[in-house]
Amino acid sequence: MDLVRADGLPVCRCRVASSFASRFRGLMGVAEQPAGTGLLLPRTSSVHTHFMRFPIDVLFLDSELRIISLVNALRPWRFARAKGADSVLELAAGECDRLGLTVGAALVEAEG
Repeated sequence: MDLVRADGLPVCRCRVASSFASRFRGLMGVAEQPAGTGLLLPRTSSVHTHFMRFPIDVLFLDSELRIISLVNALRPWRFARAKGADSVLELAAGECDRLGLTVGAALVEAEG
């Protein structure tokens, strides 16, 4: 799935972790999260970075993919959550700043 900002700027090509196994595995064991890629975790309002090797930016989204909270550079062995989140998008650390993503911004699925 490709996500873009409401103004059309590409955010990421993300993998959707919809099964229990893919949600559990997440980014554990991955050497790095490349810029321009992400992991979307639907139907959750919390994440952990246990067993991860690198920090990530975490975006908490409502049901319309609007950012309701974000955590920049969440380090390994941490936990984050946001009340009211419908899904979580994990990006490489620094992507929120690079892309100008802030609370209140809307993401949309790219056409095509």
